[in-house]
Amino acid sequence: MRRRLTARQAIAAVTDDFAESGTPHGAEIPADGPLAWSGYADARARATARTGEEESVVHGLATVGGRPCVLVSFEFGFLGGSLGQRTGDLLEAAYGTALTRRLPLVSIVATGGSRMQEGMIALTQLQRVARASARLRAAGLPQLAVVRDPTTGGGWATLGAGADVILALPGAQIGFAGSRVRPVEADPSAYTAEGQLAAGQIDAVVQADELPRTLGRWLGALGAAGVDGSGVPAPVPLALAATGLPVTGWDAVQQARAPARPRAGAYLDAYFDDLLPLSGDRCGGTDPGLLCGFGMRGGPIAYVAQCGTATRPAGYRTAARVIRLADRLGVPVLTLIDTPGAANDAEAERAGAGAAIADAFAAIAEARVPVTTLVIGEGGSGGALALAAPENTYVTPDSYFSVIAPELAAAILKRTSDAVHATADQLRLRPQDLVELGVARGIAAPEATAADR
Repeated sequence: MRRRLTARQAIAAVTDDFAESGTPHGAEIPADGPLAWSGYADARARATARTGEEESVVHGLATVGGRPCVLVSFEFGFLGGSLGQRTGDLLEAAYGTALTRRLPLVSIVATGGSRMQEGMIALTQLQRVARASARLRAAGLPQLAVVRDPTTGGGWATLGAGADVILALPGAQIGFAGSRVRPVEADPSAYTAEGQLAAGQIDAVVQADELPRTLGRWLGALGAAGVDGSGVPAPVPLALAATGLPVTGWDAVQQARAPARPRAGAYLDAYFDDLLPLSGDRCGGTDPGLLCGFGMRGGPIAYVAQCGTATRPAGYRTAARVIRLADRLGVPVLTLIDTPGAANDAEAERAGAGAAIADAFAAIAEARVPVTTLVIGEGGSGGALALAAPENTYVTPDSYFSVIAPELAAAILKRTSDAVHATADQLRLRPQDLVELGVARGIAAPEATAADR
């Protein structure tokens, strides 16, 4: 069995320096707690003797990767890292410090949930944490969670799952239901870090030796909050292909569908110096055909990039999550459009395709930060438009944008297959058509052309 790090060992493993904050003044608690639970005082005394801690969390000011933050670390050896009234005092103080000093909050979580010996008083601490977390969100301050083994119950449902970015250590047990209360027939893999990643509930599984660097990168990307939304728009990426403008509508479609055409990954690699992916819609789904996260290009820019596949409901929900996070933090957004359209199979309908697309439209419409869009391939109907910035969309020479694919338009109009090419011309979907119609602001310059200037 691997050795579980103490709260202070976990702190030392990721921080450059740490200054513990004192215990805040709180209400007097009877020795055996609010329920007068027989033996509770003795259990706490034994926990203190075993761990050296007075409570299940330690908090203070820290520097991680050269970036300041408020850090909270759970001591699982103290009554299973459970949350009681005094824990709530400490957590509320940590959130308050982050709010006052305008710093990100990082939580290193290892907990079994609420403390039974304090009954409903312990359970209501989750409301205190949720309220404090909401204040940080309203102030435009980021929250990051590192989920250790185990993280279950209310601690997972507040500090863990409620964070903006959730990182987990390999093999960590994660779930609202702890191992002793979940159904005996439950699939154990669903309660692991890897299972939660596959289900879209966390953003990444990170090896312990990579954690300090990863946290530092995230703090660098999210730590510069500016919620007034007056930031400079993300620069328009250069077109990566030297393709000339298409002569006909069907030429445009063919160029956009060419297998060798540069895809989203190539654009992101060329555009950003560092990429920090986010994963999952927090509703049980992921879409491998949509890349989301934050990238560094001088300062942080959030990105949402379609990869040429039909975008699934989980993809739209993930995109909306990232756009709203960027908006709250005052970070500009870049979207890359490349999809034949939204997924339209039965599974997509059952997963709420319409509602997910509507939410993506709303996230773009509500954004106070500038959103820049580049169509890099196929722009298929509303499934593409949902992630496009009104009045700030650009196109590459090897792209098209259309109300519907030419083949489908011909079928709906009951035209024969030999009329598809003519229909593509009628749809006016070429890059130059889109600029003339006012749908696009301009055509992205090819990389070689820009380099020659």
